[in-house]
Amino acid sequence: QVQLVESGGGLVQAGDSLRLSCAASGRTFSIYAIDWFRQAPGKEREFVGNIRWSGGTTYYVDSVKGRFTISKDNAKNMVYLQMNSLKPEDTAVYYCASRYGSSWSDNRSWGQGTQVTVSS
Repeated sequence: QVQLVESGGGLVQAGDSLRLSCAASGRTFSIYAIDWFRQAPGKEREFVGNIRWSGGTTYYVDSVKGRFTISKDNAKNMVYLQMNSLKPEDTAVYYCASRYGSSWSDNRSWGQGTQVTVSS
């Protein structure tokens, strides 16, 4: 299994930037991709984007495309979510998850989440 710890959340104003970190440990060789999700109060968890562990191909949902960037440092087993031009609707708990296969339904390990609050 892989253990994940997110950090970097906080309270920012609309238009600001924030970088979240996801530190992976354990059997990192088994990671296929790191998926980022978020969950706003009273809403279902929402997929934000992901990055392939090998190769670094990224994917973003339309609502964050052009504003969010996912990157990784395999040597440090770190994945980053750079969030620019933040909006109040980006307020949520952000989670990283390590997916162990190419299928969306493959097993994941989850971090504990980090709160991002964007004030207007």
